[in-house]
Amino acid sequence: MDDADKISDRYIRQTRFAPLGVEGQRRLGEARMLVCGCGALGSVVADLLVRAGVGFLRIVDRDFVELDNLHRQVLFTEQDAAEQLPKAIAAHRRLTQVNSDVEIESVVADVNAANIRHLAQGIDVLVDGTDNFETRYLLNDIAVELGLPWVFAGCVGAEGQTMAIIPGQTPCLSCFLPEPPPASSQPTCETAGVLGPLVGVIASLQAMEALKLGSGNASAVNPYLNVLDLWNNQIRSINMAKSRREDCPTCGERKFPWLTGQKGTAVTSLCGRNSVQISPAAGESVNMAVLAERLSSLGQVTSNPYLLRVTIGQYLLTVFADGRTIVGGTDDPAVARTVHAKYVGN
Repeated sequence: MDDADKISDRYIRQTRFAPLGVEGQRRLGEARMLVCGCGALGSVVADLLVRAGVGFLRIVDRDFVELDNLHRQVLFTEQDAAEQLPKAIAAHRRLTQVNSDVEIESVVADVNAANIRHLAQGIDVLVDGTDNFETRYLLNDIAVELGLPWVFAGCVGAEGQTMAIIPGQTPCLSCFLPEPPPASSQPTCETAGVLGPLVGVIASLQAMEALKLGSGNASAVNPYLNVLDLWNNQIRSINMAKSRREDCPTCGERKFPWLTGQKGTAVTSLCGRNSVQISPAAGESVNMAVLAERLSSLGQVTSNPYLLRVTIGQYLLTVFADGRTIVGGTDDPAVARTVHAKYVGN
């Protein structure tokens, strides 16, 4: 069986689509992609990319599966939530059963300035599955620095938006949104909720752009910012061509403050969770066994190879092996820092 026969056997319904064809499928099978965040958007995108036959997929996520994820995060099951599996691990377990030909690398980590260069190494296309603008600006910085195309997206309630960004050809994120919108002015999944069908639509649009890019069909990439309100049946496509700025600090002047750590915080409020994540300084780690023993006198500690959890009073602490802690029970960074310092350490 030659390569063309091998390709057509599994992906025949894709290769019969003439603009993709066997050659596009072959190139897709050689493409290397990074999905940053494997929650709502990321789980749908990862599933579609693996089913489409992308050659290599690196999935990075900082969080673990909970029951209230399941209405929109399609890779996960009640068993994953019961096991408190990190999303990257649960995704890997599921996706290797979907397409064993795809090489999948799962990383349980927070995407930050200290690790993004390593995570983006050898990648052809980057996909945004994050839930906060700080990380999106970091992705924009690394994409422009490396000349790496990426697909931006976000959704809350029944509204979402997505756009493919190709450095040197399209506006970058900083061109049309120079600064992150104030957090206090933005609805979150906690305050506004989020509907599963919206996630599926936005993530499908993302995956389609990633497939165009990965298959060598960048000329077919949608040049518009797509904005959807599925509850009120409104879909807009905004021409962003004139938004590209020669004086853009990022793609024009090549300044990368998010990548260098000049901008960004080590404390992140998590969308829809009444929780705050605290990330350690670069190089710090936690002795999980020692910490579990220390905390066992304060509450019942549960753990797996990736994390431990303990409830102390009104707070639920989840400590990951890479040193990150999610403090549940507050959305106040100052309170979270205090709780973290008291029970985990500075």
